[in-house]
Amino acid sequence: MITLYDCATAPSPRRARILLAEKGIAHDTVPIDLRAGEQLGEAYRRINPQCTVPALRTDEGAILTDNAAIAAYLEARYPQPPLMGVTPLDKAEIAHWQWRIEFEGLLAVAEALRNSSPAMVDRALPGPVNYAQIPQLAERGLARARQFLVDLDRQLAGREFIAAGQFSIADITAVVVVDFARAVKVRPDESHPNLLRWRAAMAQRPAMAL
Repeated sequence: MITLYDCATAPSPRRARILLAEKGIAHDTVPIDLRAGEQLGEAYRRINPQCTVPALRTDEGAILTDNAAIAAYLEARYPQPPLMGVTPLDKAEIAHWQWRIEFEGLLAVAEALRNSSPAMVDRALPGPVNYAQIPQLAERGLARARQFLVDLDRQLAGREFIAAGQFSIADITAVVVVDFARAVKVRPDESHPNLLRWRAAMAQRPAMAL
């Protein structure tokens, strides 16, 4: 049985939860309490020395320690429904938007939050090494996150889904990013009509409630 090491309050493991649900993959869940620092404890370090969630134990017993590896494994192991494209061009377009959403959206919000939250002093980056906050990076992260909403709204004009005319991992990641951005008070509004329409449609998918 596949096992997901999860945290219900964190955005990164939510991506894996939604992916598993959209593919209908049965799995066990082991909660990891990030607020209590459980990810830094010796027990979890033995599972994932990167001290991050999600991690996924495969049927074969391998441990995958990031969303990119988890998605690649699950798509290959459980190809239906396809969430990373079918044709070469569709795969390329979805990969392009997945990268942009991670870099321009997820990392921007994380940059803003981790460099400003009092709860994350000396934890400006996830992982086993402590890094000090840089307030200027928080300011830049906010600006990047706001621009991301503008760019995503533009991409969604006339489109039901973000890439390749199909629901994909890019939509999953974007939902998580848009919701995560609330943590730094960045939200879509009437100036992002396409984004609001798309997010309302995504809310109708049961997996998005996870």
